[in-house]
Amino acid sequence: QVQLVESGGGLVQPGGSLRLSCAASGNIFNIAAMGWYRQAPGKQRELVATITRTGTTNYADSVKGRFTISRDNAKNTVYLQMNSLKPEDTAVYFCNANILDTRAWHWHDYWGQGTQVTVSS
Repeated sequence: QVQLVESGGGLVQPGGSLRLSCAASGNIFNIAAMGWYRQAPGKQRELVATITRTGTTNYADSVKGRFTISRDNAKNTVYLQMNSLKPEDTAVYFCNANILDTRAWHWHDYWGQGTQVTVSS
């Protein structure tokens, strides 16, 4: 069984910073792409950033230059450093990973439970 556990969300003032972490555990053989998505109230879930196993990154235009995604393959962990936060960044942030698990031996997308980020003064 595979689990993704996020941490690091919270309340921050506009212009502030937060760092999210997401650790994958369980019957993992390999992890391909990892990423972060977010969902604000009344809106659809949207991509924030993704990173391949070799470090190629992709960002939503709305976060380019402010957010940085990184990963530690040895720890099966992905991070999201969020700087210059704006009220419009307020959302539940979800971790995603494409994982080859050792029970079924097929690639599957897994999701974390989400962590709330609130940007407000």
